[in-house]
Amino acid sequence: MVGFAGQVMEVTTSTTGDWRVQLKPLEASFEGRALQVAGPNNRVILEDVLVGEVWLCGGQSNMEWSLRASRDADVEIPSADSPAIRYLKMPHVARPEPQKNFLFDNPDNRHWRRCIPEEVEYCTAVGYYFVRRLQRRLKCPIGLIDASWGGTMAQHWCNKKSLLAVAEMKPYFDKFNEEMTAWNDGGGEEGAAKRYEVAVAEWEKKRAAAKAAGDREPRRPNRGPYENPAHKRQPAGMFNAMILPIAKFALRGVLFYQGENNSFTVGWKPFPETFPAIFKDWRAAFGDDKLPVGIIQIAGWSNRRSMTYDMNHHTNIVREVQHLTWERTPHSGLIVTFDTNSNGSIHPGRKLPVGERSARWALAEVYGAKAHNSNNPLEWRGPVYEAMKIDKDKIIITFKDGTDRSLRLDQDAALGFYIAGKDQEFHIAKARIATDKNRKPHVVVWSDEVTEPVAVRYAWSNLPLGSLMNGRELPAYPFRTDAWPLVPHQSTGEYKVDR
Repeated sequence: MVGFAGQVMEVTTSTTGDWRVQLKPLEASFEGRALQVAGPNNRVILEDVLVGEVWLCGGQSNMEWSLRASRDADVEIPSADSPAIRYLKMPHVARPEPQKNFLFDNPDNRHWRRCIPEEVEYCTAVGYYFVRRLQRRLKCPIGLIDASWGGTMAQHWCNKKSLLAVAEMKPYFDKFNEEMTAWNDGGGEEGAAKRYEVAVAEWEKKRAAAKAAGDREPRRPNRGPYENPAHKRQPAGMFNAMILPIAKFALRGVLFYQGENNSFTVGWKPFPETFPAIFKDWRAAFGDDKLPVGIIQIAGWSNRRSMTYDMNHHTNIVREVQHLTWERTPHSGLIVTFDTNSNGSIHPGRKLPVGERSARWALAEVYGAKAHNSNNPLEWRGPVYEAMKIDKDKIIITFKDGTDRSLRLDQDAALGFYIAGKDQEFHIAKARIATDKNRKPHVVVWSDEVTEPVAVRYAWSNLPLGSLMNGRELPAYPFRTDAWPLVPHQSTGEYKVDR
């Protein structure tokens, strides 16, 4: 028997003890009520259960980044006053086979936490700012499931069946299979424990010798090489163990922030196929082929802060794939973040604008929110490149309708524009805003060094600059007008865009 909010449902378990009930639709409510689950010999009561929206936040470290570690933690945590925003932090679990359930390794993570000063600090910062804005507009409780894991790649979040169809995934499967063979041949858990014990004993001897000689002590052996590969990052591992166990949840939508780990060395190669597969596979798992998906485009980062243009950086590929995935995935949105990083860190501390922009997308596209005192849709996109036209020694760039309102250059500075001729050599370009005879705005781009231009790129770098925005100060999406192959640094092969 399951009872909640006046509804009582009965169900008979299967031979394996599995059961499921689906309550009739309920109105959103801030009233905390008890949910009872009872069998012939026992009863479980869950107190203070609310009814509202549920969003799933997934991805890697920039989604996992806590409110405690964000830029404004010192004012946001003490100011948190949203007990009707609840979050559940999923454990880091990976498995080679699909899982129905998961175990929480941390007792503190076994329950929903409220967004109040005493409990909010470990909430995903992006997710917190996102749902805080949603609740202010929607006036209802919101639950946030945080299924993020730092250092993960797109292929970790896909169905294995999808990955097996990707040729570029073969090296990753081969590596994992080799690790599993070595693990099993080495005696599994028992053998690893013995090897680690020997390694620690040898380390203790070396440490004692170094201490006696006044030398620097060696580092203690890392447990990583002695852990079961089946429990670590692997193809389909997080999909199997972190997504499938919650796939029966009724979700309003997904917010996903991942891509940095696919921008290193050859990590970009499977990305054009694995990244869009994530959303296809998640929608299939949740049984909703229209499940809204907000894709957060990766931020800029670099230890070379002067790097404003880099034709062949892996990050360009990741952002372009994310953009193409948005264009080809119905019921999705793309949130720009390249301008939110002020210090070049791969983990930008400013998560507020990321969450707020994500909320704009959700309010506009998922909830149909209108602008204040208007029947016009709420704006959430910056300028989106549509087409180019060569006009003698200049190129005219136009943007999709609805994204070019009050087009302008921040502080009248043309930053982030580059132009090239047939030699494919890009030069810093000048730019100005103009309008056509129908008063539709566009950008005119040129350079004195390029007399016969054929291509323009904008915000095309690892840590790009970009000053183009609309009247709502929403930044333009990075773009390029060409489709020339890219040869990523520290990699092999070339990337060819599929348009």
